[in-house]
Amino acid sequence: MPTEPAGRHPRPADDRDGGAGRRPFTGPRRLAALLRHPAAAPLGLLAAGPVGAAYLYSRDPHRPGRLLPFCPWHRLTGLQCPGCGGTRMAYDLLHGDLAAAWHDNAALLLTLPFVAAWCAVRLRHGLAGRRRRLRMGPRAVAALLAGAALWTVGRNLL
Repeated sequence: MPTEPAGRHPRPADDRDGGAGRRPFTGPRRLAALLRHPAAAPLGLLAAGPVGAAYLYSRDPHRPGRLLPFCPWHRLTGLQCPGCGGTRMAYDLLHGDLAAAWHDNAALLLTLPFVAAWCAVRLRHGLAGRRRRLRMGPRAVAALLAGAALWTVGRNLL
């Protein structure tokens, strides 16, 4: 009859894993592993997007007194940042008013197809178990920052 080495006690078999003697991976460690999966962020965005859209659909950000986020830069300086008007733009898009969305923030509206494509690529790679990160060189970062600065100055002067 086989015996265990001295000082060691055999682990009880667990019926949930077929009796292999190993305990299943549960609890906080399991949740942390799921949140680190490459598809977790895109799937979370895919789940939260309709909830946020439903909330915004019923609240008109063009009228004061709505429980919606505000721009701290605009509150402090009175000037619009590159993202100012994004909530109003999203509201107008949800209601099918493309002209009003363009008026609220044209630059952000023009970037939406690129952001959607990037999210789709990230979701596809995440579901395949691969990590896909957006990598931009120094020239691309400089061009993006220069475009945001020009948009900010232009929209505040006009």
